[in-house]
Amino acid sequence: MAFPERFSNLPDYAFPRLRKLLDAHAPGGETISMTIGEPRHPMPDFVAPILAANIDGFAVYPANDGTPELLDAIAGWIKRRFGAELGSDQLMVLNGTREGLYNACIALSPESKNGKKPVVLMPNPFYQVYAVAALTVGAEPCYVPATAATGFLPDYAALPADVLDRVTVAYICSPANPQGAVASRAYWTQLLALAEKHDFVIFADECYSEIWRSAPPVGVLDVAQAVGANPERVFSFHSLSKRSNLPGLRSGFVAGGRKGIAEMRKLRSFAGAPLPLPVQKVSEACWRDDAHVAASLALYQDKFAAADAIFSGLQGFECPEGGFFLWLPVTDGEEAALKLWRETGVRVLPGAYLSRDANGENPGKAYLRVALVAPKEEMQRGLIQLRDCLYG
Repeated sequence: MAFPERFSNLPDYAFPRLRKLLDAHAPGGETISMTIGEPRHPMPDFVAPILAANIDGFAVYPANDGTPELLDAIAGWIKRRFGAELGSDQLMVLNGTREGLYNACIALSPESKNGKKPVVLMPNPFYQVYAVAALTVGAEPCYVPATAATGFLPDYAALPADVLDRVTVAYICSPANPQGAVASRAYWTQLLALAEKHDFVIFADECYSEIWRSAPPVGVLDVAQAVGANPERVFSFHSLSKRSNLPGLRSGFVAGGRKGIAEMRKLRSFAGAPLPLPVQKVSEACWRDDAHVAASLALYQDKFAAADAIFSGLQGFECPEGGFFLWLPVTDGEEAALKLWRETGVRVLPGAYLSRDANGENPGKAYLRVALVAPKEEMQRGLIQLRDCLYG
């Protein structure tokens, strides 16, 4: 039996690769897992009662695009958080951002551009669904370095004009996964101008927007409305996984231009899976409530301060401006992760597993990604052991 060639060169996903690297070796101590970005703060206390009260909703087919009440709650949050005014026809509810980031590319990236094979831009390192989406639509993935030299965000404007003229979609994550870099208002403004000049669409993955260090990240929808950008140029993706500590709820949304959202809704009506109604009711309550988000943010900011204290004076260490990962410099990420596991039992992810080789280099090779999701005391133990093992 033959399989599609377009996926034949995909590496193993990050976590199966990590198991191959580590699991043949005994841990050097009590296991502390700091690999996966799975929030472990308390979920909102109203989730269970709302789910129970709406349990009969599992007996009916759910609204494809989201209930009017849920869309209203999302629009209200966008207005409170970013100051942007959106109608319900500019929104679609998602089964988490990964589903949306994938299917939006199928809905909006054309089969060719200017008679040539299209290009989909993405930062390198990156959330791996971006590349799979590009391959699915027959586009050429373009891995653009997001390194210390570029402020850990991709410099798309530095690409050759002939490449930019083939671009259909540009993915950008802010706060960035894994580096935690936050796109400024100037960065968004320049990217919107570049998209207009070269006629492509921006997919802004902003699922970490509510986890920040010193100031709330600027949102692309706010900037787009402020500069009068074409609404069809940008689509923003958000999730309750990180914001509300509900990764298992699989609930998010995409917001953007009416025409693009209509195309996504049409595709979903044929091939998508709407959120069950009880999940939509819980999601509605989450987007209307900001108190639980502030409580979770305070816990993360306390963790940032603890990480600062532990790594104080370490050359190359920078606590992130957003998100909940540390992006730690090492000589070789795989060697460091294996050494750390064998000597301490602390489990972290090599940065190369989040990147691709491009022009002979892998920009994640000399880094480790460390998730700050465990309870503070456990996290501190893990970071201290990591520091002493790798930097002592």
